[in-house]
Amino acid sequence: MTAAAHPRRRARRGEGERLRDEILAAARELLAETKDADAVSVRAVAERVGVSTPSIYLHFADKAALLDAVCEAVFADLDRRMEESAAAVTDPFDGLRTRGLVYVTFALENPEQYRLAMMRVPGHAGMSTSQPFSADDIVAGPTYHHMTIAVQKCIDVGVFAPGTDAEQVCTALWAAAHGAVSLCLAKPGLAGEHAIALCEMVITNAGLGAALASYLGDGTGHDVGPDGEPFDISGALATLLRSLPEI
Repeated sequence: MTAAAHPRRRARRGEGERLRDEILAAARELLAETKDADAVSVRAVAERVGVSTPSIYLHFADKAALLDAVCEAVFADLDRRMEESAAAVTDPFDGLRTRGLVYVTFALENPEQYRLAMMRVPGHAGMSTSQPFSADDIVAGPTYHHMTIAVQKCIDVGVFAPGTDAEQVCTALWAAAHGAVSLCLAKPGLAGEHAIALCEMVITNAGLGAALASYLGDGTGHDVGPDGEPFDISGALATLLRSLPEI
């Protein structure tokens, strides 16, 4: 059940954007309460805000458009949190890791919003057929952009080898964080109260692995050395690790 609607006066000029924000906030609240995007109806959102249902359609063409806008709002909120946390870190690699930890923490604290933004299957009910909030939108958005900049800073200081593709590493690290937190959300009994610790391990190991791989090769086992012979990545990795000073 949703809260009863209260009569709302006609919006004055310039208040339309504020109403749009209220609609998005109400949709996110209902999503968290119902734990089901299918249960978030336009009527329920209108009642929560205190406006008529047609008022919603002045800002969003349909429910799918509303949910797509919610996804955009979720990513804007996520990006803000990641950048605020990373701003307090001076070490480039730790800054990259911090962003990953904020990402998984946000997902675990807002599971339904995260599922809506990152785990909907194309063609699922409530998803725009045109998919305006697509993978291309994510890559073009500020969250991915800031992550790519963070990776490039690591390349600049030598964490990743010169010439490393920053976008490729960014996507790989995002995949690692997404995979870990999605597993925790889908199978909560697997990690239980240690979900953050599990995700942190995955994020840290993914970053370290990407750094090593950037110097040793792509890790596929098909690299070729200067002499044209197959590159022994396992041997090179063992040699490198034995040469590291004890910490």
